Amino acid sequence: MLRISLASDHRGIAIKGRLSQRLTDVGYVIFDEGTHGEAAVDYPDFAQVVADKVSRGEADRGILICGTGIGMAIAANKFPGVRAAPCYDEVMVELSRRHNDVNVLCLPGDLIGDRPVDDLVLLWLRTDFEGGRHARRIGKIVELENDSGS
Repeated sequence: MLRISLASDHRGIAIKGRLSQRLTDVGYVIFDEGTHGEAAVDYPDFAQVVADKVSRGEADRGILICGTGIGMAIAANKFPGVRAAPCYDEVMVELSRRHNDVNVLCLPGDLIGDRPVDDLVLLWLRTDFEGGRHARRIGKIVELENDSGS
């Protein structure tokens, strides 16, 4: 089963708690990286922990939750091999995996509303990368990443 590194800032803590329990119940290995309270915290600190674990292969995927998901995605994408994207609905979640092989899902704690976030996350976890022409494009992204580090 996939190993999932999961974190949120204070704006995503309720969703994180629910997701952690649900994903554990269906058999995923969850690393809860915080936050663990409602006090205001800085989202880049939590994005760093999750993205670093995914980058080093200590987690297969990551899930980050902040107010919009955008800040977490920006921070997480600074790590080699991480492809993070904010996703708000089933289409974005599915295509992020099929076409972009996204390995860090960033969710909006403030914008998801009453939609079943558990179902979105399970769809993301269960969707495979299509490969083919998409693999070629991901390869070009990896080249950009490698070239910018030299």
